[in-house]
Amino acid sequence: MKTNYKSALAVRKRWKCKAWTLCGAALLSFAAGSLLTARLIHASQVRADSNRVFELMIYHAVPGKGPELESIFRDISKLQAKYDLNVVGYWVPNDDPAWKDTFIYLVAHPSLDEAKKNWHALHADPSFPAYRKAAEPLIQKINDEYKVDEVYMRPSDYSAMK
Repeated sequence: MKTNYKSALAVRKRWKCKAWTLCGAALLSFAAGSLLTARLIHASQVRADSNRVFELMIYHAVPGKGPELESIFRDISKLQAKYDLNVVGYWVPNDDPAWKDTFIYLVAHPSLDEAKKNWHALHADPSFPAYRKAAEPLIQKINDEYKVDEVYMRPSDYSAMK
């Protein structure tokens, strides 16, 4: 029986070449798909959150009146929730005497326009003036201005919270 050894070798080389070509194409397709998917996911997150703002509020209380101010905000927090003021958290600093009578909170808003609309709705609520009247004597004043720091912030593109 006569076999063609060279012919079998050629077939084997062709299959080997096709296998490597197939593996390379699969790897290239996987890499391209992964990059495209990652890019699309990131782009949709940025677009979805692009208008979101955070509002940092820092109230400086009259010395010794910090706990009373905190108590008023404990009560008003329910009213804030009613008007879609999404408070991320309330904080009272410890250990630093310079921040002793300070009350801080952070509010997340879908947009600056929504923030203004929701604050306006809260201030128009008939029960709100009583809270304001109770808080006014507890907040420091400088030149007839209440010492309240308020800043709107946007999340950075690498921020975990957007």
